[in-house]
Amino acid sequence: MLRIPAGAAALASALVLAATASAQEYKFKLHHFLSELTPSHTEIIAPWVERVEANSGGRVDIEIYPSMSLGGKPPELVSQARDGVVDLVWTLNGYTPGLFPRTEVFELPTVYRNDPSAANLAMRAMFDADLAEDYAGLKVMFLQVHTGNGLHMVDREVRAPADLAGLNLRTPSRTGAWVIEALGANPVAMPVPDLPQALSRKVVDGALLPWDIVPPLKLQEQTGFQVDGDGQVRLGTSTFQLSMNLERWNGLPPDIQQAFLDASDAAWAEELGHIWRRADDAGIAISEEAGVDYYRLTPEETAAFEAAVAPVVDRWVADMESQGIDGAGLVERARAAIAENAAGGS
Repeated sequence: MLRIPAGAAALASALVLAATASAQEYKFKLHHFLSELTPSHTEIIAPWVERVEANSGGRVDIEIYPSMSLGGKPPELVSQARDGVVDLVWTLNGYTPGLFPRTEVFELPTVYRNDPSAANLAMRAMFDADLAEDYAGLKVMFLQVHTGNGLHMVDREVRAPADLAGLNLRTPSRTGAWVIEALGANPVAMPVPDLPQALSRKVVDGALLPWDIVPPLKLQEQTGFQVDGDGQVRLGTSTFQLSMNLERWNGLPPDIQQAFLDASDAAWAEELGHIWRRADDAGIAISEEAGVDYYRLTPEETAAFEAAVAPVVDRWVADMESQGIDGAGLVERARAAIAENAAGGS
């Protein structure tokens, strides 16, 4: 019988343990509210997961749970992440109004106009100094905006703010609600998956939305008119986050943390804007092919809409001041950061 010296056996055991530790797999659950058929899932969330897993050399395993399949409602996603019910969430900040006040600056009309890549890079640049306080209990992987809100109307052609007077419009956020109010309409809050039924039943007359969501919700079958601005200038936008429970993050070794950080770099923030622009263009094409009257306002009509919603910025600044937040400074810095990143070729 072959006898292995005690010292050699101990060394072999240590090597096995070390190899096991180095190959340890870190499993995560990522929860979000949209269908797995949406561009947000197929073009953003799933590719980001693949990037993280590849960066980790296969040591990270992230399971995606779309359509609130782990339970709860979309506004609960942030608390699910903060409480550790799930590890990661991708969610719309607007589902929890007032919870991310500083970040709202990037949703405002005339602050955000039509460049998602520049806005994404601007949020990244301003995060540590200006936005981080919004995200207690979370480790933000990335923030993003969509291409911006246009008007999707059931049966109303809209050429001026007065055409919206008294109508009911679905809002994505509280800043979106303020935009709708500034246009003389009534905001109706609801998660976007509920919108097709609301449109078909005329619970709402239309909605503030980008166009990427047209195919999965089949909005080309529910709307007759879709209104864009000149140069695709939009009526503000929405902000999104992909974030991890902070305790889970703090418990990860540095190399695994780096796998996440490298997948969420500035190049990714810029690419997110391009991804969303392509999805937006595809949604417009589908609508036009279906016979929807998609049109862009004239420069004069667009200017009238921007003038009508300009007071939303002042309203937001006043609200921030009431909370002890320098809203005017945030507006100034956000506009400058967007302009700087747009000039940089994003």
